[in-house]
Amino acid sequence: MQPLGKYFIEVVKLFINPIIVVTIITGICGMESMKKVGRIGGKALLYFEVVTTLALVIGIAVAYLVKPGAGIDTSGVNVADVSKYQNGSAVSMMSFFRENSTIQFLLGSILAGLLLSRSVHKATVLAKIQWAANYIFKALGWVMKLSPIGAFGGMAFTIGKYGLAALLPLGKLMLCVYITMFLFIIFVLGAVLRYYKISIWKFLRYLRDELLIVLGTSSSEAALPALMTKLEDMGCHRSVVGLVVPTGYSFNLDGTSIYLSMAIIFLAQVFNVHLSWEQIITIIGVLMVTSKGAAGVTGSGFIILASTLAAVKVIPVQGLALLLGVDRFMSEARAITNFIGNGVATVFLSNQESLFDRSKAQERLQ
Repeated sequence: MQPLGKYFIEVVKLFINPIIVVTIITGICGMESMKKVGRIGGKALLYFEVVTTLALVIGIAVAYLVKPGAGIDTSGVNVADVSKYQNGSAVSMMSFFRENSTIQFLLGSILAGLLLSRSVHKATVLAKIQWAANYIFKALGWVMKLSPIGAFGGMAFTIGKYGLAALLPLGKLMLCVYITMFLFIIFVLGAVLRYYKISIWKFLRYLRDELLIVLGTSSSEAALPALMTKLEDMGCHRSVVGLVVPTGYSFNLDGTSIYLSMAIIFLAQVFNVHLSWEQIITIIGVLMVTSKGAAGVTGSGFIILASTLAAVKVIPVQGLALLLGVDRFMSEARAITNFIGNGVATVFLSNQESLFDRSKAQERLQ
């Protein structure tokens, strides 16, 4: 059973660097065009960074508090020589960059994106990159259709090796993720709306049809056009909606941020890898970059998680086989939280710019 999960992870890893290149370059070029829009673009980027960073920190804090990964005995397994990861804190900064292809691709993509955004050939090159991205994501979609086989192999191996007790931490992680995201929506996003005297419960009821679409498809992109229409109907100005919602789908991923940070700490606990403060800060820093982009693509959260583990080189990437079986359920929670987060961001920024029709909102949300 082990090869089914193992080789699926190996194939997924092939997509990491190409996806980093296309999403980071197109994302940076998108940021540059947002800056040209002026004040709204700047405020949107600042809002996205603050809220997603808060989501990352909350995810890490809850994972350390609840310890969902404690309890699986992995002492008998040789997962890419776990011991070398447990002693990973002794790695120098120079060797970290030299031996880490993912970090090299990450930094190279950021540099390429900055250079391209100032190039006269930006439109031509960007069109070719987006063409390539389209095929990369199509191929990823085909590979992710095999995820049930990978999940079957990964779960069968895990339960066969460690017994049914191995399912308990996975269930604990899933429950943890759902509860954390629910509390994040109610208290953090709810507080943002409450600042402008809007009830989060009325807002969720207003978007209930779109939320069901997101739940059914596990993709927040499926309901993007409907979300934009609904936000305009409730009083958000068209210019703000047209700018914030599409950009938020790449840069404002609250649910993905919570899931990624919790999943990484979960795997660290499973393999008994003790993370130093420096490593935790590095993980947050890498996640702040890798979590931007590839939203709405099936399996993108899994790819981002793999790329982050490959970049940080502290936790075995092969440990992802443990998460394969529950990733589909996690995907639904991620998509719903991302979707609500983008709706709240649009309402917040419309109010900030005094481009919000409160009478329309009262009529729609009553």
